[in-house]
Amino acid sequence: MGDFFSMKNVRIIDKNFKILYNSEDIQKKLSDIARAINNDYKGKETPLFLCMLSGAYLFTADLLRQITIPCEISFIKWSSYSGTESTGVIKEQMLPTIDVKDRDVIIIEDIVDTGVTMYNLSKKLKQLGAKSSRIATLLTKPSKLKASIKLDYVGFEIEDRFVIGYGMDYNERGRNLNAIYQLTEL
Repeated sequence: MGDFFSMKNVRIIDKNFKILYNSEDIQKKLSDIARAINNDYKGKETPLFLCMLSGAYLFTADLLRQITIPCEISFIKWSSYSGTESTGVIKEQMLPTIDVKDRDVIIIEDIVDTGVTMYNLSKKLKQLGAKSSRIATLLTKPSKLKASIKLDYVGFEIEDRFVIGYGMDYNERGRNLNAIYQLTEL
């Protein structure tokens, strides 16, 4: 069967997935995003990174290891997924524990699908007094975007396929994969 982390195909619960991006592909994109953020915020006030739980935790950890500017981090949890589909209903489960007033905020997200969650979160941050907000996402699905948002730092643009691994899950499984896999069947 092979090592779970080196497999080209995996089965999670009742679904089959094939590798889309390996660990090296992901780490290269992380370096590109970190370099851009370091350049954009060099010499500026300390930005606040907001990690979107639960999917963006690995992306956040690896990204922040390459951030060379002073920064702070907090966590936020909003969700709209159930199974393999976005429900369109956003649940605000956890707000940042650090005050965002007069702060430059960088939201770290695993995947931007419709953009509705990021649009609403950006609006909420503005209401809470954030000086600015930017979005760093590992993945985006341009064909699914419904909200008018600017994605400031993007790793990969992908087709409209359900993905798991590197923090992303299918019914809470597959988050521990060190690569990104896409669903091969519906």
